[in-house]
Amino acid sequence: MSPSPHTRGTPAWVVPTVVGVVAIALIAFVVGSNAAGADRETAVVEPSTATASGNPSPQVTPADGPPTEVEGPAEVSFAGAERRDPEDVLAIGAVDAPVVMVVFSDYQCQFCARWSAETLPVMMEYVDNGDLRIEWRDVNVYGRDSERAARAAYAAGLQGQFWEYHHELYADGKHRSPGDLTEDALVSLAERLSLDVQRFTSDMADDATAAEVTRNQELGIGLGAFSTPTFVMGGEPMVGAQPTPVFVEAFERALAEATG
Repeated sequence: MSPSPHTRGTPAWVVPTVVGVVAIALIAFVVGSNAAGADRETAVVEPSTATASGNPSPQVTPADGPPTEVEGPAEVSFAGAERRDPEDVLAIGAVDAPVVMVVFSDYQCQFCARWSAETLPVMMEYVDNGDLRIEWRDVNVYGRDSERAARAAYAAGLQGQFWEYHHELYADGKHRSPGDLTEDALVSLAERLSLDVQRFTSDMADDATAAEVTRNQELGIGLGAFSTPTFVMGGEPMVGAQPTPVFVEAFERALAEATG
């Protein structure tokens, strides 16, 4: 993750039906939530540990129990999280779909992996019928290994296989260890998926790829997404790998609002 410029100007989050917090308050809330139950889970990294100068030692904490309402000093519009760019290789679904879900994630986040295995397939059904567009954004809160994986996934996307590569990075609903996110391991995965390895390797190292990964990361951090996974559904934020029905309900609500 990039140094301190990514952490300045952090705005407030307003979780659908529940939360409005600045980024630091969001972290404090997630870390401090110890109620019984496992219906809401995130991996949290303190902003000061998420740097590109070396691998951080993240403080990972499951966020269990119902959200708590916290006052924040400012309101933020999350509509700007959506790009609806027809050339976006990290997106799937119609550009003019009624609802867009933006996913802020990290390839070393266990909850992101589980969400991708359990909930993403259900959300893809709404993509298939034209009602939902999904835009993936990596915030790389775990540092260099995550950033390298994000560059690899983007390089696969340039060959039209982002989602295939993404699913392999989260195979069986589990994230890869840092040792499985080395350049050699990521190139081997591209080879296994029958990608053009020479092009993949070149694209992965390209400055344009690095710039796009940084742009996506800055989008998430600028919105206060220090915990992963975090989502923006129809302009409303959601935090944590909540149960699939929570996302279905949020989608249906957003669809009803979008279609009137």
